[in-house]
Amino acid sequence: MLPENITAIVTRNDTWSGVAASEPFEAGWAREAVFFVRALKQPIGASAKGRVEISPDGIIWIAEGTEFDLPASRDAVAVARVAHFGNWLRVRAEFADGAECTVLVTLHLKA
Repeated sequence: MLPENITAIVTRNDTWSGVAASEPFEAGWAREAVFFVRALKQPIGASAKGRVEISPDGIIWIAEGTEFDLPASRDAVAVARVAHFGNWLRVRAEFADGAECTVLVTLHLKA
């Protein structure tokens, strides 16, 4: 029996600055998730931290605990792996004033 897998593009060609987040994704059926965040253009300013957030309803968000550095150069990729996350997932980032990054965020889920 093959495991069930899905790849979802949750952010495509969005320029993140200030406080930004990917689209939420309902993933309660999966047992593991991997986020890939790729910089589509050279980031401007200080590198930001990304964090995985979970939600019981897709409205109220709580930091899951996984944090990672967002890509520091064009075409670089950051990765965050999570398990035991409930139903809803997203990535959130906070940028310093004047900093920004144009991203592609994909979520890979496996049952």
